Amino acid sequence: MEEKIYLPKDHKNKKEIAISIIVVIIVTIAILVIGSMIKKAKYHKTYEYKLLQLGYTKEEVKTLLDYENLDLDYVLTIEKNDKLIPILNEKYYLSKNLKKYIDYQKANTDKSTTDVIAIINTHNDDDYYTNEIASNQKKNLKILVNKHYHVDDKYEPDDLVKVSNWYSYGDDQFVRKEAYDEFVSMFNAAKEEDIKIIINSSYRSYADQKATYDDFIERYGLETTEALAAHPGNSEHQTGLAIDVTTPGYNTKTFDTSEAFTWLSNNAYKYGYIMRYPKDKEYLTGFDYESWHYRYVGKDVAKYIHENNITYDEYYAYFEENENEK
Repeated sequence: MEEKIYLPKDHKNKKEIAISIIVVIIVTIAILVIGSMIKKAKYHKTYEYKLLQLGYTKEEVKTLLDYENLDLDYVLTIEKNDKLIPILNEKYYLSKNLKKYIDYQKANTDKSTTDVIAIINTHNDDDYYTNEIASNQKKNLKILVNKHYHVDDKYEPDDLVKVSNWYSYGDDQFVRKEAYDEFVSMFNAAKEEDIKIIINSSYRSYADQKATYDDFIERYGLETTEALAAHPGNSEHQTGLAIDVTTPGYNTKTFDTSEAFTWLSNNAYKYGYIMRYPKDKEYLTGFDYESWHYRYVGKDVAKYIHENNITYDEYYAYFEENENEK
């Protein structure tokens, strides 16, 4: 008859406890491993991980993740771009234009990021007169008319006033009331310094601009005309806010050597006027440098443009065209 062996009760408990501990350890390790795998899988789905995989540094990734309204899904579709963060840091960056900035920068590696931003914002990546964007007349004194924005043949401001021949050549000069009042103030301020500023050309109707354009075509040919004269409907003169000025003894070719030009460069903004087509900005304005062409935009806007050395095209693109994005 087989003899039964009885273990002490406490010995049995110790064995069960040991087995329980081993089970707990195994389960805990399994939970930790599975948790780690799940965490890793989730991390692999994050923008941080995906950006690192593209080759961006941890510092660059942190910078990219901090930007508001950055389309990270788009960023992940393109290869690592060393120009991306400089573009995002540009003063006049607009999130809606990110893809255009990137594409244009790739095709024009000689352009600075500042130029890329300005060119895209102002639609100058497109050929002139191809957009045919209707000028927003609700902008009133801030309306933009250029080689991308136009008004129709019926557009005419309802507050045009006749310019006294004391301030202009000829009896057929007209400008909008506020622009006229500020010009008179500017004229008088310049006069106190023995400088005379005369309006040589002001409001032109659609028909007037067509006649001017057609005359230029006949005299200079198409290529020269495209640089000097706007198409009918694309001229700022039709807004009644643009004036061409002169001073005795000077013409358009020599005006920027006059004291009047120097005075205007330093003071026009105080009266709400800006030089509309400055030197070296032709690629943004669409027109050759015109030292004599001034545009009324209001004192606050003129001051900003003067202090930041930008064109009205740039100002409008950032502050007016995209005001809802600000």
